[in-house]
Amino acid sequence: METSFWHKRWESNEIAFHEKAANLLLVKYFHQLSLTKGSRVFVPLCGKTLDIPWLLSNGYRVAGAELSTLAIEQLFAELKVEPTISRISELDHYSANNLDIFVGDIFSLTRKMLGPVNAIYDRAALVALPEDMRIRYTAHLTEITLQAPQLLISYEYDQSAVDGPPFSISSEEVNRHYKDRYDVTLLASTDVPNGLKGKCAAKENVWLLKK
Repeated sequence: METSFWHKRWESNEIAFHEKAANLLLVKYFHQLSLTKGSRVFVPLCGKTLDIPWLLSNGYRVAGAELSTLAIEQLFAELKVEPTISRISELDHYSANNLDIFVGDIFSLTRKMLGPVNAIYDRAALVALPEDMRIRYTAHLTEITLQAPQLLISYEYDQSAVDGPPFSISSEEVNRHYKDRYDVTLLASTDVPNGLKGKCAAKENVWLLKK
């Protein structure tokens, strides 16, 4: 999957993946990470998700990574915050109080650039990537966060019935990527209302990954 795919989606406002409120599963299960206020949460491939203001309003610091500059400009505009923008290697760094977003290819983001994080919240990253990229992504995510605990939300459905993204991530695949580095627990599995894109039945799974 080329980066141009996502740039075109943002430019044409084809962002059905963008939810109109904080994700209900985040709100319900985030406490399972057992974080103290002030903890820093990394949100990969964050877009302009309303999960970020939810995390900020609940007393957490947020770091994010996103390919689209347009998405991040919209994020800060909607937050009514003026970011400080700097260049770090191949990425643009948008920063404001308790918020750091790295814009560009997530694979260019290093552990040193990201800095310490206490947890990962992945709702839209793993499911956005084709299978070959998911192998690279999960290894990279673990490396740059020093294996930080993770709340992962994924979809599971008949991939032959609907083209991704979001892609179907089976329970077996989650364990294949992460079981050697984490204790992997399925917290919940709920039916997607009206199915995925209205075409086939789907489950939305909530995973807790801890060392």
